[in-house]
Order: sequence, then C-alpha cells, then structure tokens
Amino acid sequence: MSFLSRLLGTAPDPREEVRPLWHRVVELARDPAYYAECGVADSVAGRFDLITAVLSVVMVRVEASEMRSESALLAELFVEDMDGQLREFGVNDVVVGKRVGKLMSVLGGRLGAYRGALNAGDLDRLTAAVGRNVTFAEGADEAASAAAVADRLMKLSQRLARFSDAEMLKASAIW
Repeated sequence: MSFLSRLLGTAPDPREEVRPLWHRVVELARDPAYYAECGVADSVAGRFDLITAVLSVVMVRVEASEMRSESALLAELFVEDMDGQLREFGVNDVVVGKRVGKLMSVLGGRLGAYRGALNAGDLDRLTAAVGRNVTFAEGADEAASAAAVADRLMKLSQRLARFSDAEMLKASAIW
C-alpha cells in the first residue's frame, strides 16, 4: 500500500479481512454461559476479561498458522473497539490514548499467560492463569469458576485447531 493510498484512504483497509473474526471473538466472549454457569462477573471488568481470554485463544491459533499478520490486525481491531468503548464511557480525548495503551499492555500480559498453557494443552496451568486474570461474580467459587472458564477456553482452542486458515477468517458460527 503506497503512502498516498493510505493518506487519501483509497486502498482497502486490511483489517476488513479479519473483522468477522473479531466480531466472532466478541460474540463468543458474550456467551451467557460464562456468566450464568461459570461465575464470571457480568460487569465491564468481567466482560473485558473474557474478551481478552477469548481473543488470546484465537490469537494463539492464528499465530500457529501462516496468518501471523492477521494476529496484528486482530490486535488493531481490539484497540479500535476499546478506544470506542472508552469514548462511550465518557473518557476524554487526552486520556484515551494512555488508557488504550494500558489495555494493550493487559492484553499482551494475558496473551503471554494463556499462550504457554494453550500450546502445552495444560489445563491446570490455564486454570491458574484464568484464576489470576478473570473477574468473578461476588460469592462465586473462584477455583471452580476458573476451572470452568479454563475448560471452555481449552475446548475452544481444540476446536479452532481443526479449522483451516480460510475457515478461521470466515469466523462462522460453526466454531
């Protein structure tokens, strides 16, 4: 993409190819079972925690393929979405950049925490990472809740491993 194309906006946005995948990440993170059955707090913090967890699972799958650049595009869509969410919450322009930077740092940390466990297929390690990184509802049995969330994330990871790169990008409801 040339400088003028980017400047004038005449070239297609490369993120559009992975946007369906981003929307599927958000859809999976909003699955009511995480909140009703797994005890995740139905709050801004709990929903953010699940988006980063599901996004981490998807990014680990994408990184394991020939789609490494798509992983960066997914991170860009995460930033775009978080920027919009912060603005909706009334965070002013001066602070948005700093907060988005902090959220990216959080995503990076969680991706690192989940990546090793997912790549090793280590449910105990994933459960420990979920326990440290997910906000649970008041009164929830945090150990049982972390195990339930980790189990769902591991199963998602295993399902995603069965799909081709093209099927991943389509982000169909079958996975």
